[in-house]
This record gives sequence, structure tokens and C-alpha cells, in this order.
Amino acid sequence: MNMLTFDIETRTGRWQRVVDIRQLVIAGWTGRDADAMEKHIRELEALGVRRPSATPVFYRVAADRLQSQPAIQVSGGASSGEVEFLLIKHQGEIFVGIASDHTDREVETYGITVSKQMCDKPCAQVLWRLADIGKHWDQLVLRAYATIGGERVLYQQGPVTAMRSPQDLLDRFAEQGGSFDDGTAMLCGTLAAIGGIRPADRFEIELEDPVLARSLHHAYAVEALPVHG
Repeated sequence: MNMLTFDIETRTGRWQRVVDIRQLVIAGWTGRDADAMEKHIRELEALGVRRPSATPVFYRVAADRLQSQPAIQVSGGASSGEVEFLLIKHQGEIFVGIASDHTDREVETYGITVSKQMCDKPCAQVLWRLADIGKHWDQLVLRAYATIGGERVLYQQGPVTAMRSPQDLLDRFAEQGGSFDDGTAMLCGTLAAIGGIRPADRFEIELEDPVLARSLHHAYAVEALPVHG
């Protein structure tokens, strides 16, 4: 059980809701564009991560890994974030958020599921109703900044059309035996990193809706704990 408090931002105002996250799914290899997805696969291959046998893949991790805290602690200095749109089902309705699939890249080389479980998945505390943005979904933009060695740089940027649409992902999840019930959260894939995948001291994520002139934001610091043995 993972009780998180979100502000639901709608066209007419905001209201607060406590959501019990019972299942957390990390959707991988979700690209619509085969060339862009191949670029990300090659990025990870350069780090020693084996390419997937099929796409997309739906990894399961502990529900309490989804958090909205301003900082996370990780083991060693080999982890990094990824900006992803987030789907959450609550009381029969699907909401959209923003999250980071922070992952231990060293562990990822020999166990992707384990690497996903190693790190918290920071998320914004504001959600949008999918019904409010469904008609202009393809105009949304994902963006991430990383602070590396004291310098803030653009780390990722691109349209959500780089990934499969929410309904496509949910359909494929169901085809593989998944059930997107109330209390389920799904991170839905990412973009290639500008300049390559690398660790950062601070990570900022954003989902921009240019049609309704609004954005979802979250930022978090990364504390690397020492590794002994």
C-alpha cells in the first residue's frame, strides 16, 4: 500500500485526492518511431544492457517506489533519471502525471527488473484528467534538465508521440495479461538523452500542454550513498 496525495488539475479548477497505489508498472521500449527506439536501445547497449527480445515490455516493481519527495538516495554513482508520462487509474478514471524512471545503470547491465526496483520513481504531485487532454494528446511535450557538475543542461526533450499512446499501451498491457485496475500506476517510456545517459546531482522533469497553456513539473536531488563490499 502506498498512499499518495495528488492535486487534480482540471479545466475548471483543482481538487485534492489521496490515491492508494497498489501496483506500479514500468513500461519499457514503448517507442512509436522504430529509429528513435533503436537509438535508445543502442544507448543502453553501450552501457552493457542487452536489447529486449520483444517490445514493449512491462516490468513490475514495488508500489511504494513511486514517491513525490524532493530528494532520493541511491547506492553508488551509477544511476540516472528518465522523464516519462505517468498513467494512474483512480475510482474508474485515468489520470496523467509526470515521473522519472530513475534506474541503476550498473545493475541494469545484468538485471533490468532488479535495476528498476533499486531506485525510487519521483513524480509530480499534480495530475491531469486524460479526458481533458485526449483530443490534443499528440501536442504534449516531455522535457528534462539535469544538473551535472554544477551546470544545468537540457537532458531530454521531445513530443509524447515518441511513445505509444496511452490507449495503445493499456491495450498491449492487457494482451500480456496485465490488468490496469484502480490503484495501478504506469510509467510509459522515455526519450533518448541529449549527450548520452549519465548521472546527475539534480534532475528536473516536465510535461508541457501548449494547448491549455500549463505544465506539470517535479525536481529532485540525488544523494549517492557509498558502496562497501
